[in-house]
Amino acid sequence: MRAFRSLRPFFRRYWHRYALGILWLLVVDVLQLITPRLLGRFADAYEAGQLTVALALRYAGLILGLALLVAVGRYFWRMYINGTARLLDYTLRQRLFEHLQSLSPSFFDRHKTGDLMAHATNDIHAIRHAMGPGIVMAVDSLFLSVATLVSMFLVANWRLTLLASLPLPFLAWAVTHFGGQIHRRFRRVQEAFAQLTDTVQENLWGVRVIRSFAQEAAEEAKFARVNEAYVRAQMRLVRVSAVFQPLVQFVSGLSFVLMLAYGGAMVLRGTISLGDFVAFNSYLGMLVWPVMAMGFVINHLQRGSASMERLNALFAQRSEVVEAENPLPVRRLKGSIEVRNLTFTYPGSTTPALQDVSFRLEAGQTLALVGRTGSGKSTLAQLLLRLYDPPRGTIFLDGHDILDLPLATVRESIGYVPQESFLFSTTVAKNIGLAFAEPPPGRLEAAARLAQIHDEVVALPQGYETEVGERGVTLSGGQRQRIAIARALAKDPPILILDDALSAVDTQTEERILQGLREVIRGRTTLLIAHRISTVQQADQILVLDEGRVVERGTHQELVAQGGFYAWLHERQLLEASLEEV
Repeated sequence: MRAFRSLRPFFRRYWHRYALGILWLLVVDVLQLITPRLLGRFADAYEAGQLTVALALRYAGLILGLALLVAVGRYFWRMYINGTARLLDYTLRQRLFEHLQSLSPSFFDRHKTGDLMAHATNDIHAIRHAMGPGIVMAVDSLFLSVATLVSMFLVANWRLTLLASLPLPFLAWAVTHFGGQIHRRFRRVQEAFAQLTDTVQENLWGVRVIRSFAQEAAEEAKFARVNEAYVRAQMRLVRVSAVFQPLVQFVSGLSFVLMLAYGGAMVLRGTISLGDFVAFNSYLGMLVWPVMAMGFVINHLQRGSASMERLNALFAQRSEVVEAENPLPVRRLKGSIEVRNLTFTYPGSTTPALQDVSFRLEAGQTLALVGRTGSGKSTLAQLLLRLYDPPRGTIFLDGHDILDLPLATVRESIGYVPQESFLFSTTVAKNIGLAFAEPPPGRLEAAARLAQIHDEVVALPQGYETEVGERGVTLSGGQRQRIAIARALAKDPPILILDDALSAVDTQTEERILQGLREVIRGRTTLLIAHRISTVQQADQILVLDEGRVVERGTHQELVAQGGFYAWLHERQLLEASLEEV
């Protein structure tokens, strides 16, 4: 039960709901204990020849009334206990989502999507069952067991009660023995389910790649192996449950056998009346449920405990990007950027992604980054966004160390277009207006025009209200990229970062976009990351990166004159352009 300690804030808030539910549950249990006594008196009246139609109707009415009260009580304890467990389900899922939103990208680099989805589905489902039906059965089994044994002692004698209870200590051993196995095996089931979910998610997203490489059979075989591993884990758990539950029922049946043998003899000898024997038999029948419920309780609690341990491990994860305890009261940045001797290594890596990088960019100026793939260009953009934390004293925005600024201020002041343009499964308008609850009138259309995507959006079936599908699958790569550019421009940020944002468009479209961007760029700080020289040649300053180091620095004309990598890349692209014209 130690795993559930993390739920104490929830229980402190909603303890009264559980208390009311348990109170109604105990009321129902007490009402159920009355019915066997009525049946016993009914049997005694029949045996004594005193049973009349009026008396029979009276007993029937009392039993029916008790049944109605039990039904009402069950409604209330279900609403309070199971309803609160549903609220716990909601709270945990909300907490999990918010926690995932707070974690840094390095966490998602280490964890698979399928495993995280398993936390939100199977694990929370198991915890809800433990804190709902599990609590009901725990209270029910404990109270009914004690109350029924006391009632059995009152209507019969201690010898018969003790004899009928003899198999129960064996049940305690079975609960202890099988509980640990259920816990361990259910944890392995959850891990296997996470692997299964991850495989399905990966295949559904990569279905076009799989088909283009004719790998359907190979992926089906891979899924079959993962599916079989999940079935094996489930079967190992089922085997324990398949032994455990019948064992509990066997213990209950053994109690009935002992009661019938010894209790029947007592009736024949006249030691107890027929009515007391009927009542005792009814009580013993009521004892079957608490005994069986003990097995269900252990099953639910062990499964819930295993899932809670997995969730606790996830909640214990902390973002590596943490806001300063007392951030500077800066609401909006003007846009100047200074990088001083920046060296950065990704968590878990030993090779620096950036080494001794320095530059200064005044507000309103444009800096371009050029270099081979893996030279550290995108790393610098992610550090400016504080998706990863740079070393202190290396990056300054408006003269302030970026680590001292509020995270919201940094990210709200930067319009970012990543290499891979991610679109949400919603309308074009909502994708472009992601930064707004209610975008200003005309803002989305103006941004789309600047990104050279307005005419194509208008041509869609529902225009700006057209659903783009999962990750924008219904659009071309160039359309997705331009919508991502429009999304960044719609924010009207003082700093704009375009990370190879024009790679998916042709040169003519690129030129039109650049013409529109030149007007937008004027007056705002811009960081251009690109492979095409045509994209960066108008920049105020160009840095050429190689293996994380700045190897060339200057304007377009200065770098061409230096005859280095930039000049070579420029000549090559001019040659390619001339060949395309031919």
